[in-house]
Parts: sequence; structure tokens; C-alpha cells
Amino acid sequence: MAGRRVVVFPSSAELGPVLAQLVTSRAEKAIASHGRFTLGLSGGSLVSMLGKELPALPDLDCSKWVVGFCDERLVPFNDPESTYGLYKGQLFSKVNIPDSGILTIDSSLPVNECAEDYTRKLKEVFPDDKFPVFDLLLLGMGPDGHTCSLFPDHPLLEETKKIVASISDSPKLPPQRVTMTFPVVNSARCVAFVSTGGSKAPVLKEVLEGRDGPAYPAARVVPTNGELFWLVDDPAASSLTIQVERLGSGAKL
Repeated sequence: MAGRRVVVFPSSAELGPVLAQLVTSRAEKAIASHGRFTLGLSGGSLVSMLGKELPALPDLDCSKWVVGFCDERLVPFNDPESTYGLYKGQLFSKVNIPDSGILTIDSSLPVNECAEDYTRKLKEVFPDDKFPVFDLLLLGMGPDGHTCSLFPDHPLLEETKKIVASISDSPKLPPQRVTMTFPVVNSARCVAFVSTGGSKAPVLKEVLEGRDGPAYPAARVVPTNGELFWLVDDPAASSLTIQVERLGSGAKL
């Protein structure tokens, strides 16, 4: 791993533009290196942040982007719980990512088959990788320390062979989901967590500084050969005692 960077911003308003800059800088680097940019998206507050910041960038060209989902809820795309549906309305409709470059689940399938189908789709995009190597994964963290749909004390935390796994008993609704596994997450060239708001402060402290008992799922994201960023706002960082970087909206990562 290239080392973990914990970067604190006064608020999410300053964090958003720096996140957009991180995405575009890693995109330019990837396209120059291997002709395309592979990006894994998560739901939650990331949707509105990216939907606001990316289309506002001048001369943004997403024609060589390939976008997957770190996890997805097994609901129709027009359901408000659909991560793809949210991004379609708030981001994909505003930028020029080709339809063929957006890797969606088949929500009509039973959850186990849906995970197998999504695995096949990822293998087609990453034919030479045992586990797909994304250029950038954007992750969130729940107040219980979960990330993707990898929840505390769940057997999926120990999955080592599957690329995409199904979950039928998610403690957070809706219960049926598919999720990337830790081997995929930790194969990425760059992983960036975005965590904002005071409700995240207690768990963020335990994720970044350790805790008694098993590590939270988010703490198990340690890219083998990649960069790791935690982009957080002051309220989320309010309990931290470790050294952090403090940046404003014009910063570059």
C-alpha cells in the first residue's frame, strides 16, 4: 500500500471539489497509462456530491470511462433505493459516459444469480485479472462501520474467492444486495472513502485508530498495491487524535 492519507475539510462543501479533482486526475493518469478509466461507485451521499461536482468541471470527457458499482441493491432501477437509478438521474444523464461503459446488475434475477451475472460482466471488462483491478473505488461508511454491503460480523467478510457476492440478510434495508468482496476492493489502484457528518465521528475514530474487538469492515480496506484516502469533514473528524492533513477546496490529491 502506498500509505493512508486522512484529509480533513471544514465541510462537505470544500470536500466535494477535491473529490472531483481526485476522480479526474486518476482518470487522466489511467487513460494515459492503459487507455481507459475504471471507476467503482457507491451510493449514499456520494451520489449527490458527484452529481453536483463532476458535471460542473469544464471540458470533462468521460468517453473512456468504465463504471461499476461497489454494491447494489436488488431493486428495479426506478426504485429510489437503486444506486444505479440515483446516479442515472443525478450524474450519468449529465456526462458522456457511454452506455456500454456503465456496468449494471440484472435486477430481474434471483440474488445469487444476480451476483454470478455481475461477476461475469466484470470478468469481461477485466479478462486478465484474477480479481478486477479498478483504477479508483469510491466508498462510503455506515455508522456501524460497514462499507460496500460488507457488514460487521457477517460471513462475507471472510470471502476470499468470489469477485461479487450476494447477501440476502442485510441488516440495512433492502435486505437483498450484491457486493464486491474485499479481494476486489483491496486490489484497486486507488481507494477513497468519503465520510461526513458528526454521526460518523465515533466509528471513524475506531476505524482509523483501532478498537477493542474485531476490526470494522471499513478498517479492513487496505489496498495491497494502491493508494488509500479518507476524505472527511470536521464534524466526522471531531474525535480523531491521529495526525491528519487539513485542506481547502482548491487542493489537489
